[in-house]
Amino acid sequence: MSFPLLDSPEAIAALVDEIGFLPFFRCRIPGFSIEEHCPWERWFSDTLDGPWEWKGPVLRLGGGAYGKFFQNKAGFVSREWIYDFANLRRDGYDFDARYEDGLAGRRDLLVVQALEKLGPSLSRALKREAGFGGGDGLKGFDTVITRLQMQTYVITADFEYSTDRAGRTYGWGVCRYATPEQRYGADFGDRAYGREPEESRARILEQLRRCLPDAPESELRLLIG
Repeated sequence: MSFPLLDSPEAIAALVDEIGFLPFFRCRIPGFSIEEHCPWERWFSDTLDGPWEWKGPVLRLGGGAYGKFFQNKAGFVSREWIYDFANLRRDGYDFDARYEDGLAGRRDLLVVQALEKLGPSLSRALKREAGFGGGDGLKGFDTVITRLQMQTYVITADFEYSTDRAGRTYGWGVCRYATPEQRYGADFGDRAYGREPEESRARILEQLRRCLPDAPESELRLLIG
């Protein structure tokens, strides 16, 4: 397919909805990222919003999920495809079952429990509740939260910015993490686990082959995990 110029959150949201999956940064499939199709002057402008500022609006426009989903790098998954994607990445396990089977560590458990207690949370609050940071706190929060995103137990539901006295936003957006169940409803698991994980893999591959016919099969499989 021919990729459009990604010069607005509306353009990005439309492409996410069309393909279902969209890495933020360059990946091993040439041309398959926001980075390669967004005008360079939008990336670090003092006067123009760009892809950094558009992440939250894209999530609100399309209702999809954002996170470190693609080989530990960030990207979007559409609302339509997040169920199959989670089924594949979780291999049919909800988090409690994964932990009970010894497939998740205690630090992962603490982050998931903190998120379930607090609800959708900014990263600072989540780290504090889960016991990370500070002199005596646990280490490795970034590693844990990346792993949980790759497994789709945690997603980014929105981004929030500091504001000055005039109400203008500034600085980098801060992630508001959530579980998919918090974002999409308590029946998320029922919908995600409605088919075998390998069936979800086949469905995702078929969709990506249709949209990216020139991409090597091996790279598509590597991308989706």
